[in-house]
Amino acid sequence: MDIDETLATTRAVRRRLDPSRPVPIELIRDCVELAVQAPAGSNVARTRFVVVREPALRRGLAELYSEVYRGTYVGSAGYIGNVRRDDPAAARAQERTARSADALERALHEVDTIVLACLDGTRLDGVSAMASASMLGGVLPAMWSFMLAARARGLGTCWTTMHLAKEREAAELLGIPFDEVQQVCLTPLAFTVGDRFGRARRPAVDEVVHWDRWDPGLPRAGRLAGIVAEPGS
Repeated sequence: MDIDETLATTRAVRRRLDPSRPVPIELIRDCVELAVQAPAGSNVARTRFVVVREPALRRGLAELYSEVYRGTYVGSAGYIGNVRRDDPAAARAQERTARSADALERALHEVDTIVLACLDGTRLDGVSAMASASMLGGVLPAMWSFMLAARARGLGTCWTTMHLAKEREAAELLGIPFDEVQQVCLTPLAFTVGDRFGRARRPAVDEVVHWDRWDPGLPRAGRLAGIVAEPGS
């Protein structure tokens, strides 16, 4: 597929992950090789990928994810199904997305590969907006490149930060040095059921671009409350 199609159809795949088809290590390596070509602040590549394939470790991660998802996320103000209730169509769309998120929680332990993106060398707890944006600006492009490369190879991904509420437990499970390496996100990696994905419903260009100065007349996304909604939804 061409680059425009890849960019427009790389979805957060939750219900269409196919755990029956193992992901070859060669494909994972290809995705990482492309991912590390993403821009890196000060030309220092600090993104590290923890590729979890061992069944017991995958189950352990899935259990941590489920503990957060069921324990504090579902029913919170940030739960996908509880945001954008401003009109009936938006509410129905959020309910569908919520069912999709629920399906990922149930299926995460089934996929044979889970990938964590990490920032190596520092933690961002309590640092300034400038510092956090700068450091995360090295990891986020690399992980997005990984996801685009996966999409081009028929693989599905879903950016999620749910497990970070138990980041220390995940670090202990996987041997990640918690004081020196910050986990940024987690994604399942699996072949998809079917390969056709469409564009998502998103605002029009003229609703999101502020020319020269912030335009108070443009639509707002709404103030976040409680736990932040999952990215990529």
